[in-house]
Amino acid sequence: MIKTIFMGTPDYAEKILQKMLDDEQIEVVAVFTQPDKPVGRKKVLTPPPVKVLAEENSIEVYQPNRLRDEESIKEVLAIECDYIVVAAYGQILPKEILEYAPCINLHASILPKYRGASPIQQALLNGDKETGVTAMLMDVGLDTGDIIKIFTCKIDPDELAPQLFQKLTHIAADLTVDVLKNYKNYTPVPQDETQATHCKKITKEDGLVTFDDAKKVYNKYRAFTPWPGIYIKSGLKLKKMRLKDDSSSNEAGKILSITDSIDIGCSKGILSISKVQPPSKKEMDVLAYINGKRFKVADTLS
Repeated sequence: MIKTIFMGTPDYAEKILQKMLDDEQIEVVAVFTQPDKPVGRKKVLTPPPVKVLAEENSIEVYQPNRLRDEESIKEVLAIECDYIVVAAYGQILPKEILEYAPCINLHASILPKYRGASPIQQALLNGDKETGVTAMLMDVGLDTGDIIKIFTCKIDPDELAPQLFQKLTHIAADLTVDVLKNYKNYTPVPQDETQATHCKKITKEDGLVTFDDAKKVYNKYRAFTPWPGIYIKSGLKLKKMRLKDDSSSNEAGKILSITDSIDIGCSKGILSISKVQPPSKKEMDVLAYINGKRFKVADTLS
């Protein structure tokens, strides 16, 4: 049996853990995940998805506030294992743990491209046609370890973040099992530092858009659905759209036509918007919104 410690927290990690549990050659000997957190308006203390799955399978769960604390390190080193798998855990592994067993991380990009917190969104923001998942051997840096194996996939032109997220989750799960079972057959390769790029943690403010470049706005919509979403200066959220044209010249924000949706001109290109959400209101059809505002063709959306 391949004895493995698993470290992860959200849905992405849960799917990987489930794939490992389904394999008869892999034994998950312990799970480390983030502490339970208050969720919703009532602040109900809620366990991470990985904890729920682990407890359903009678696996010992550890939830240290800081994995770098001496006591937490001792807990890990006391567990006999062949490998440690890390997937969206949310904590930095100290050197003592990295040296204890091969620590395999699943990163949702083709490393060294898009090291950091938001690789899926960054691929969409940049309009990439391809992405993938990298299995790497962790070191003390941020996504800088030697590459074990990469699995690539195409990005559809109209694919949104949740769809791409699901696609990469399944790839990561299959890749994890493959690497664990065939680790001795792979030779980890150092990353090419000259090709390294980084992506930052996304904030709500990143969702602000202006009607300058239709393709850029559309890619933001793809990347930031469902969170933080995209919105214009007035606070109006643009909830559903498609890219109609990416090259024509127009007056920015001008309503060009009204049918079952509205065409909005950008300095470069045209967006067709069908659903919006005004501040402090529910999502609605864009026609209901513009009728309420008495907007007409040639008016500027606000």
